[in-house]
Amino acid sequence: MKTVEIVPPRGTDATKLITDATTLRNAGIDAINVPDGPRAQSRMGAVLTSLLIEQRAGIEAVTHYCCRDRNLLGMLSDLLGASAMGLRNLLLITGDPPKMGPYPDATAVFDIDSIGLTNLVRNLNHGLDPGGNAIGAPTCFAIGVGANPAAIDLAQEIRRFEWKVDAGAEYAITQPVFDVERIEHVRIPIIAGIWPLISVRNAEFLANEVPGVSVPPAIIERMRRANEKSKEAALAEGIGIAREMLSRVRGLVQGVQVSAPFGRVELALQVTG
Repeated sequence: MKTVEIVPPRGTDATKLITDATTLRNAGIDAINVPDGPRAQSRMGAVLTSLLIEQRAGIEAVTHYCCRDRNLLGMLSDLLGASAMGLRNLLLITGDPPKMGPYPDATAVFDIDSIGLTNLVRNLNHGLDPGGNAIGAPTCFAIGVGANPAAIDLAQEIRRFEWKVDAGAEYAITQPVFDVERIEHVRIPIIAGIWPLISVRNAEFLANEVPGVSVPPAIIERMRRANEKSKEAALAEGIGIAREMLSRVRGLVQGVQVSAPFGRVELALQVTG
């Protein structure tokens, strides 16, 4: 299974989003991953963006849904509406804290974390709300969760991941993988994150500024050497590294999620092609 992540637009114009999603559909990509306010930045909502993609581009969406911005009642309302509109694929995440974003006065809610949200969605799939009350016809969500094989406290990450599985997770998507040895067999299908680096600066930013992402020094050094030659050489090296990661994880996982850095879907297709 091959999916590509497209970040929602900052404003209301979804023209490029739909064009890119259609291009990916025509190239044989199976689904579009839609982040929910990544790095605590305000963008078009993931649920509505997913609906636009499915209805206008004709390709399935995987909707990231985070706990940061909504209380329990708001999440319940969103999920019931998403189900009624036909969305089926969810990636449930806790969400980056607001202090990471450009809005210092914003606050977080965090009534529940991704483990609690996984349990909530599992109950909805059984026709029950958080209070155990019947909702009528159950939802039919495929329940995905995040996994971070490069976590600093790997033991705690594994414990949390197992709790997610116990709560009802059916598959997981990892953070970008640059060290294949971090991928281990688990009880549910794994979709590995693949990020095509475009420069040494991009590699260093991921390594130093993006929580949960680990870029080994050897990869940064490869990008640095390529960058010294030219921007084109650095981009080619980044694509090459991503292809290497894709080849090496192929037998260990059930699919890949390739990011489109800075909205450049052609780079994602160079990795998957």
